[in-house]
Amino acid sequence: QVQLVESGGGLVQAGGSLRLSCAASGRTFSSDDMGWFRQAPGKEREFVSAINWRGVYTRYADSVKGRFIISRDNAKNTLYLQMNSLKPEDTAVYYCAVDVGGRGVLHGMPGQYDYWGQGTQVTVSS
Repeated sequence: QVQLVESGGGLVQAGGSLRLSCAASGRTFSSDDMGWFRQAPGKEREFVSAINWRGVYTRYADSVKGRFIISRDNAKNTLYLQMNSLKPEDTAVYYCAVDVGGRGVLHGMPGQYDYWGQGTQVTVSS
């Protein structure tokens, strides 16, 4: 019932910044958490960040903490990921996801999310 579309990916040099967006075409609810995951070639899909409805609770993977900022604009039904100080190891396809009824738990496993976007490629060059 929820459709997600990521955008904002691209090619950037190490140290640069990108802002990813995830537009939800269906309605989300106050009990829903949203998150970002990424998957690099030959690697498993890994947790990046998650946020609860009001944005007071956030969670970050250690690899991105201090560099990435997750936020959401519920009036626009959009999730964001501000990516700063990008490193080549950040290169991956980035996916947004909805955890229906997450209630601020901010799960870190892909199987705990119910809806996924198609992904957007982020490539960080050396």
